[in-house]
Amino acid sequence: MDEMLMSNDIISRQEIFTLKQFYDLMAKTRDLRLQIVENIFNNRPLTSTCIDSLANAHASLANIPLEQKKRILVISGSKRITVDLTYEITELEKDIFYLENGEPAFIKYLEKIHSDFRMHLDIGAMKLKGMQFNCFMTDRDGTINNYCGRYRSSVQSVYNSVFIARFAKKRTACPIILTSAPLENFGIVDVSVSPEKTLIYAASKGREFIDLTGKRRYCHIDGQKQILLDKLNQRLSDLVKDPSFEKFSLIGSGLQLKFGQTTIARQNITNSISEDESDAFLKKIREIVFELDPKRKNFIIEDTGLDIEIILTIEVSQCGVKDFDKADAVKYLNSELNFDMTKGPHLVCGDTSSDIPMIKAFSDKTEDTWSIFVTKDNELAGKVKYICPNSIIVPEPDMLVAILSFLSI
Repeated sequence: MDEMLMSNDIISRQEIFTLKQFYDLMAKTRDLRLQIVENIFNNRPLTSTCIDSLANAHASLANIPLEQKKRILVISGSKRITVDLTYEITELEKDIFYLENGEPAFIKYLEKIHSDFRMHLDIGAMKLKGMQFNCFMTDRDGTINNYCGRYRSSVQSVYNSVFIARFAKKRTACPIILTSAPLENFGIVDVSVSPEKTLIYAASKGREFIDLTGKRRYCHIDGQKQILLDKLNQRLSDLVKDPSFEKFSLIGSGLQLKFGQTTIARQNITNSISEDESDAFLKKIREIVFELDPKRKNFIIEDTGLDIEIILTIEVSQCGVKDFDKADAVKYLNSELNFDMTKGPHLVCGDTSSDIPMIKAFSDKTEDTWSIFVTKDNELAGKVKYICPNSIIVPEPDMLVAILSFLSI
């Protein structure tokens, strides 16, 4: 492994004071983890250098200065931001344990940190044992990946990549990760560490994707709508350069210029923005959108409470428009990839109400549709089970990926 590890991939222990230093370090962990995963799948032996580098990254993050139990990073000059690094630190801890101790011990490690882990793992593995899936389609964040406070630093873990990629290779013909995040430029490609040509990355809610040959493909967008979206993107890019609004490009999803839609954060999972300020920012974004689209025919705004999603509409009839949802994504991807939705079994995974249209699109085509859904919301779980009776409900993403791992051993 030492010979296979490039000098640029070796991470030394360092002091992190600025947001730029933090993001640079996380980018290095992405490159290193990608190399580690490639070595694992190529049966190359692992030695201490890669683990030491991950440990150095972990120590560097853990030593970021604390003020009132929150870590502080400098944006520029005297401007500072509080950050929750739970995801980044704990995922490094998991990877170090996984690489040092192996998979059986790692599963026991997960049992200790997640209540009822073994019960959920056994139920899921038993129900899906021996199945070979036609299409495996899953959301990313909150489903197969633990939530992170910032998308840009939500680098996939080694163990997570190995579990998912192994399942994709052994148990499904058409594996697709469908996310609302962009494809590149701080999109899903930039935070993933799975081997190339193992998974289909469908981004911007499925309007753009990379297939298993590595080819990039894009859904058609009306030229006039694209012009409007470009104008909106410029307005928002200029807005977050204003010191009063810069923080909204630095928290949570930040500003993501996607294909066919745009996302801008107004809050993060730790509620670091006051409610009044967040609501005022939402109002300002609405004003900008309505100024560009006064008749409200080209954009639909979806507010998740954390993110403001501004989505180009699609025509559904001569007199109506709607947003492009994950059901539309499934239909588009099927038309491009021809995975035959009528032929199961399919496995479809999600964690929020926005993933239900994706599951329904498959269930409408065949009863041989299965789902693993990540939620602690009983009402949402009930809706999933109603649409897809073959559903398995788990409370944590780690449980879902562990089930996938057991199915592919």
